[in-house]
Amino acid sequence: MKWFSPARALAALSLLSTDAVRHVSAIDLDPASPESIKDAASKIAKELVAQYATKDNAGVHVLGGYPGVLYPPYYWWQAGAMFGTLLDYWRYTGDDQYNDMMREGMIHQFGEKLDLMPYNQSKNEGNDDQVFWAFTMMSAAEYNFPAPPDDKPGWLAMVQSVFNQFVKRYQKEVDDGNCGGGMRWQIYPWLNGWTYKNTASNGGLFHLGARLAMYTQNDTYAKWAEKAYDWMDNSALIEEDGTINDGMSMTTDPPCKEADRIPWTYNYGIMIAGAAYMYNYTNGAEKWRSALARHLNKTEQFFPEYYRGIMTEICEAKELCNTDQESFKAYLARWLGVCIQMAPWTHDIIMPHLQTSAKAAAQTCVGASKHGAGNYACGTRWWWEGFDGVQGVGQQMTALNVISVLNVDRVAPPYTSKTGGESKGDPGLGTGSVDDDIPQLHTHPMTTADKAGASILTILVMAFVFGGAWWLCIE
Repeated sequence: MKWFSPARALAALSLLSTDAVRHVSAIDLDPASPESIKDAASKIAKELVAQYATKDNAGVHVLGGYPGVLYPPYYWWQAGAMFGTLLDYWRYTGDDQYNDMMREGMIHQFGEKLDLMPYNQSKNEGNDDQVFWAFTMMSAAEYNFPAPPDDKPGWLAMVQSVFNQFVKRYQKEVDDGNCGGGMRWQIYPWLNGWTYKNTASNGGLFHLGARLAMYTQNDTYAKWAEKAYDWMDNSALIEEDGTINDGMSMTTDPPCKEADRIPWTYNYGIMIAGAAYMYNYTNGAEKWRSALARHLNKTEQFFPEYYRGIMTEICEAKELCNTDQESFKAYLARWLGVCIQMAPWTHDIIMPHLQTSAKAAAQTCVGASKHGAGNYACGTRWWWEGFDGVQGVGQQMTALNVISVLNVDRVAPPYTSKTGGESKGDPGLGTGSVDDDIPQLHTHPMTTADKAGASILTILVMAFVFGGAWWLCIE
């Protein structure tokens, strides 16, 4: 994990110079005005799309020529997150000008085996990467986004494919005696992180199960969602007070004993959304109200008084965020909006935080675009006065999500199969041989020798994780 880049810092300083940043009027967002929200969001969305494609009278031209892919320094999962952001932008503002572009890019990710595992991403695709594309497909189903062609699976079917793969991977961990269950961070054993079980992957199974239960009204999905949550809740991933940790190593003694306790906004977003869907699906069951309340309570740390209650990522103060982390606030903002609709009692807890943060985010969006989209590049640190000189896909996504979601009270809740949802499903997709050609390092419970060998594969990952935690937390 890359925590600091001198070149990046110098680039930021150069952008802050008067020559590099042209003076433009700040976006003065009125959080209570749908017109102001839409105007601000449209300017920010234009800059986001410009980092993926050009648009002229002849149509949309994807940079690099391959639909649905962003190029370095961005990974495949972040493209999926970007498409999810644009889906929410369409839902909350009604602006459909990017819908054809989104539909094309999403269909291109179905994969050769209809498993959301395209061959061109096999070098670095983890369970958490795959699940972010599944989140986007689920949103497409819930919003009745224009369906794929008739000869392709529906959005719902692609989510069911990923869910079935996740269940298979989870069950393999149970069968092999690895930490009693839970999915690994990585799908492929040759990738760093193969012996790390993280919240994004396991929370992804919980989250998808909860949304599939709500959409299909099939209790099997809810039972798996509860199983995944209970495993996490009984592990080091979730603490009694609702703290959500990032992951845990399988190479400790006993395995999965130690947790990486860096608090990331996106992990809370994933879990809060899952709990909110389960609360709604179970008609307000106390278990899910309690889970939702304790996780929500812990999100107060992301809205500190010393930053005037503005949403903040832990890596921002010392400018240590990498390109992934620069986007994390987008997902907390997105799923806090979902929480409001699924559990209306949370509205007055959440909305003031979103309004304060959205207004702060908007005033940073005055940077000169590197992509010819105008002067609405957004900054990383919303508590900073004006643009802080660091722009990119993550910055545009975070600002666009937190601003668009302010219209959550003005749109209908996500569709289900009982309330008008039309997406075509296939509950058996992904249950076949999609994982059979992936080599497995461990087919039996891990021995002492296995753990020693595995630790060599993950030592760099854990060094960065815990070393990064130290640098983030010291004064």
